[in-house]
Amino acid sequence: MARSPNKYADFEGLRERAVALRREGLSRRQIRDRLHVDNNDILNRLLEGEPPPEWTKRPRAKDDLRAKARELRLRGWTYDQIEAELGCSKGSISLWVRDLPKPERRDPAEQAKLAARKRWEHELAVREKQRQQTKEAAAADIGALSDRDLFLAGVALYWAEGLKDKPHARRERVTFVNSDSDMIRLFLSWLDLLNVEREHITYRVMIHETADVESAEAHWADVVQADRSSFGKTTLKRHNPRTVRKNTGDDYRGCLVLTVRQSAELYRRIEGWWTGIVADAVTRLR
Repeated sequence: MARSPNKYADFEGLRERAVALRREGLSRRQIRDRLHVDNNDILNRLLEGEPPPEWTKRPRAKDDLRAKARELRLRGWTYDQIEAELGCSKGSISLWVRDLPKPERRDPAEQAKLAARKRWEHELAVREKQRQQTKEAAAADIGALSDRDLFLAGVALYWAEGLKDKPHARRERVTFVNSDSDMIRLFLSWLDLLNVEREHITYRVMIHETADVESAEAHWADVVQADRSSFGKTTLKRHNPRTVRKNTGDDYRGCLVLTVRQSAELYRRIEGWWTGIVADAVTRLR
């Protein structure tokens, strides 16, 4: 019986076909099946020097750790510090960074300061995480507000932050001033609950003259969902060089003044509601 010719005899021709398939994006298995190459050594020779297509590369879980370790080493960190930061073994760290220059040895006192600062940064991060978890849990405790919940919250909010009538200065009108956007939104929700029409509300910005007035006006218009043309003239506070202000920076928006027109009757009801809340609360004192 005659023997079949060696299918690998035309090696160069076979290699050209293998390389062409590789560059088309085929995997080793696909090329092997297409060319009927059963020998892995032959397949390796056929594809020698040809990189695998991107889609066949598996992501390596430690690639990010390696990159971070090299970054820290270049910043002068020791193996111990990198190990503590990344939670990986010194053996792995050595493989990843041994081609990098060794950091200069620090003074022991400086090293101790660095270690202490690192521990404190970690402690601050832990505390911040706990702080946020507490806030999130507390927010979840509130759930959906009933109309009565919002009503009582609005009364207390106004009596704490709103303009109040005085025997020596009659101010029986509803005016609310605040720099907190969420407080403004809550107050507007409360007015909606009381069926106060938005066209009965006037807006005015109060802000220091050195601030970005136009940006502040745009900010408050967005908060109350009103056109800037509906705002009254902005009140500018004169700058006093002797005053060291803390409310500066890009996030300083001044205050928004909300006034309800013809609101003497509403003001009297608010004062009465507050009196009722206090009267009942006093009976609960222990």
